[in-house]
Amino acid sequence: MNRLHNRPSAALALLALVASAALAGCGPEEPESTATATTTATATATETSTETSTVSPPASESVDLKTADSSLGEIVVDGKGMTLYYYTKDVKDSGKSACTGDCLEAWPIAVAAGNQPAVDPSVTGTVGTIDSPDGQKQLTLNGMPLYYYVKDKAPGDVLGQDVNEVWYVVAPDGEMIEHASESK
Repeated sequence: MNRLHNRPSAALALLALVASAALAGCGPEEPESTATATTTATATATETSTETSTVSPPASESVDLKTADSSLGEIVVDGKGMTLYYYTKDVKDSGKSACTGDCLEAWPIAVAAGNQPAVDPSVTGTVGTIDSPDGQKQLTLNGMPLYYYVKDKAPGDVLGQDVNEVWYVVAPDGEMIEHASESK
């Protein structure tokens, strides 16, 4: 009789063991599982939201190129407002930059943040990219590579304008601005 009495207890113990294992693995009653799932869902929603914001209509820093008013008129800048320049030794539509070696130390390339450049509608020239020697996507406007000038420290700086008579800011339509009167 003792044997029969232990069988239901063993079955109940086994059932309790299976139920607790199921609850510990993925049951909603487990606070730690719920917290982890909530954290994961929140992180996923945040990542999705970030991705969506870069795809949505351009807004200031979420674009690679936009325009800004400067002492030279309306010019092309990056998403943070930093001035971009043309190098007159570059050959339009050549697919490569003439600025190499030491030149790149003073004139770093403007790089697309993603596979496709994000452009504010205020930039009306044709935007593209070329492959840089280090494998980055250098931004181009009307087939000309774009660069920064290291001495420009803040949005609105145009210290690279007319340096060595070969570096010039760019108008929204992709035309080079050699003189302030050309931008109007």
